[in-house]
Amino acid sequence: MLDLTHMLSGPYCGMMLADMGVEAIKIEPPVTGEGTRRLLEKDPRNSINGMGAYFLTLNRNKKSVTLNLKSEEGLALFYELVKHVDIVLDNFSAGVNKRLKIDQATLEKINPRIITCTVTGFGETGPAKDWTAFDMVSQAMGGGMSITGVEGMPPQRSGIPIGDLAGGLNGVIGILAAVIARQSTGRGQHVDISMLDAQISLQNYVGTMYFLSGDKPARNGNEHFVHVPYNTFPTNDGHIIIACITDDFWRGCCSALDLPELLTPENENVKGRQKNRALINTTIGARTRTHTKAHWLEKLRANRVPCAPVNDLGEALNDPQTRARNMVVDVPTPFGRSVPQPGNPIKLSDTNEDSFTPPPLLGQHTSEVLSGLLGKSEAELDDLRTRGII
Repeated sequence: MLDLTHMLSGPYCGMMLADMGVEAIKIEPPVTGEGTRRLLEKDPRNSINGMGAYFLTLNRNKKSVTLNLKSEEGLALFYELVKHVDIVLDNFSAGVNKRLKIDQATLEKINPRIITCTVTGFGETGPAKDWTAFDMVSQAMGGGMSITGVEGMPPQRSGIPIGDLAGGLNGVIGILAAVIARQSTGRGQHVDISMLDAQISLQNYVGTMYFLSGDKPARNGNEHFVHVPYNTFPTNDGHIIIACITDDFWRGCCSALDLPELLTPENENVKGRQKNRALINTTIGARTRTHTKAHWLEKLRANRVPCAPVNDLGEALNDPQTRARNMVVDVPTPFGRSVPQPGNPIKLSDTNEDSFTPPPLLGQHTSEVLSGLLGKSEAELDDLRTRGII
């Protein structure tokens, strides 16, 4: 894969593929490199030797080749590389890859099996295709912010940048689908991913409900419009969530919390619990405040009630389940130390070995790749460097 991405959505797509074993060659402009190299570079708490957390994480398992695509000779070298790869990934604005002459229509003449993928804010068609977009733009336009937060307060974006990340994940899915299709057709194709499309897809049943009823969902905070109790509740050392989506869970919840007064005939079914939502939430909250998270989670789990602690980031990353699933991994850096990072969530039964190489220094693998794949001599590489092509 030739990875021409920057910022978050595209690099995350490339990182996921690289984590799963795709040989990822990151193509960067000479001298400056990809813009994400600059993020947090001067933050001493979130960088190492001028390499910030964004680049450290998103570019593990990738090689770096510097190449001036705006020069004729640099573009010719890129075309030579295209003959040897399966995938070209970018997240340039719509139309940029065509202006750079690296679009699918151009590259398939060089390699008919090439798969190209572009992740953009709004896709490569439609009236908004030329608009500028980052994470929050797609979250806002996709409707997710309108149902996040508390009614009467401003809409809230997700704390996790799901606009960018969902775009990247859909890029992974689209590329892998194109790889499978190529086994039958023998041809590559272009994968057009829109971050807005990804947000609309995530609406799923909520979107269908709107079309059925015409009703626009309200912001319910941490509550659910159907299930009760389904909320965040305070304890004397933090918060837990309780999510009773069946009548059996409801009865188990009342037993675990020792609240027989809530087991009224009216509350036996969800319609009654919806009517008494405020009383149920207040009563449960008053009870959970009396003990710790661990105390209540033990009792609720003993009754098989869906529940969880509301972890802060440190608690989540150090949770025994997180660690047991190898979801925190030590990734080496080019500077002699490793950095813990979130791991690879794709668990395969056969080809399942996690392996991580350091995020590359700028142009670290230029000679290796151009000599190895294209047979360039050291003299040729020196000449290319002198003339600013690499």
